[in-house]
Amino acid sequence: MKTIALVAHDNRKPDLIAWVKYNHDVLLGNRLVCTGTTGKKVKDALIDMGQSVSEQDNMVLLKSGPLGGDQQLGAMIANGDIDILIFLWDPMEPHPHDVDVKALLRISVLYNIPFACNKSTADFIISSALMDTDYEPEVKDYSSYTGRELS
Repeated sequence: MKTIALVAHDNRKPDLIAWVKYNHDVLLGNRLVCTGTTGKKVKDALIDMGQSVSEQDNMVLLKSGPLGGDQQLGAMIANGDIDILIFLWDPMEPHPHDVDVKALLRISVLYNIPFACNKSTADFIISSALMDTDYEPEVKDYSSYTGRELS
């Protein structure tokens, strides 16, 4: 079982919901973590499909991204609690919490978790043979950064 984070900007929420519906069989065999509004839409879509979705068992809803959900998700990544990030963001729209978005993408790279910013990459990730295996991402040793002097 993997823990998969699902996030989408407003204009990309319909794309994520369509992707979730298409991949619901795989997704429901894993634990889902979603930021606020995205999570409500994902949960509603799965329930509308007749799927059982329990926040205690297989779905966690965080705060809305601009209200701290992005930071909550970043903390989960840093703690090793997220295996995969699917984040459909809108490259054509400015976002008031753009720094939060960049921080979330940065922390995903830092902790070497797979992340998708578009449906094609999400499809490749979710159909990977590694979905059904234990996989520990190799995380670079950044300890030399913690003791350096700033000039």
